[in-house]
Amino acid sequence: MQQLQIPPLAEGEVYVGAIGDKNGDFHHVILLPGDNKRATWADQLAWAKSIGGDLPDRIEQAMLFANFRDQFEQAAYWSNTPDADPDYAGWAWCQHFGYGSQHGGRQGNELRARAVRRLPI
Repeated sequence: MQQLQIPPLAEGEVYVGAIGDKNGDFHHVILLPGDNKRATWADQLAWAKSIGGDLPDRIEQAMLFANFRDQFEQAAYWSNTPDADPDYAGWAWCQHFGYGSQHGGRQGNELRARAVRRLPI
């Protein structure tokens, strides 16, 4: 079995794993250091970008909950994924790291955030 080559990590970064999409393209997911205080979805997206990352998507958040929940407060964290249902315009998805649920929240709500970076494989 072939093993993935883990990319070099900066101090404080945590290697999360590799994820593939429906097209068969894979990327590494790396959790960046720093837990941002509560802020709106737009502010958290901007914060993640300002430190060279992005908010994790829903699949990445599920991996983070399954394997790295000790890196998070027991609170809800924004994903980068807006709710696609037209009845929920202005909502986005979040992951609760206390009890594990993913749910939608109003983008104006203030939730915590962690950023990830992605590297193509």
